[in-house]
Amino acid sequence: MNTASAQETRWLTDEEQRTWRAYMHASTLLEDHLDRQLQRDAGMPHVYYGLLVQLAESPHRRLRMTELAMNAKITRSRLSHAIARLEKNGWVRREDCPSDKRGQFAVLTDDGYEVLSRTAPGHVAAVRQALFDRLSPDQQKALGEAMRIIAEGLQPKDAGADLPWLR
Repeated sequence: MNTASAQETRWLTDEEQRTWRAYMHASTLLEDHLDRQLQRDAGMPHVYYGLLVQLAESPHRRLRMTELAMNAKITRSRLSHAIARLEKNGWVRREDCPSDKRGQFAVLTDDGYEVLSRTAPGHVAAVRQALFDRLSPDQQKALGEAMRIIAEGLQPKDAGADLPWLR
């Protein structure tokens, strides 16, 4: 008999179930809202925008592919596909890593920086309208604190953990 079945399941209370479903519903709608805005304004999904932002905020607008995947919490395969699409648009280029023959950098091009600069105001407006304008300052603070606690609790401590960016 496994441990999970030996112990009684802690089912969600009615209030927890309502909270969980509201979270799932809101997070799905928010991601869709941001994807639609970015597709309309820049022809890219939200995850690609996030990659461009990371590159723009990095020294020399470049990051190792493994670090970019880790920060985006995506698989290396998904990152490689995304970078290929961004390269096709001329927004990113790859560079070999001189200290590691297997490593590569993703580099934000001037065209990519221009697209990001042009798209950022609309994206910020969409985030503000969809999230922050709907919450009081106290609710914003509580949401931020709760999300940080959840993220810290889910961040793997084990170097051998099955992490997306290692796949």
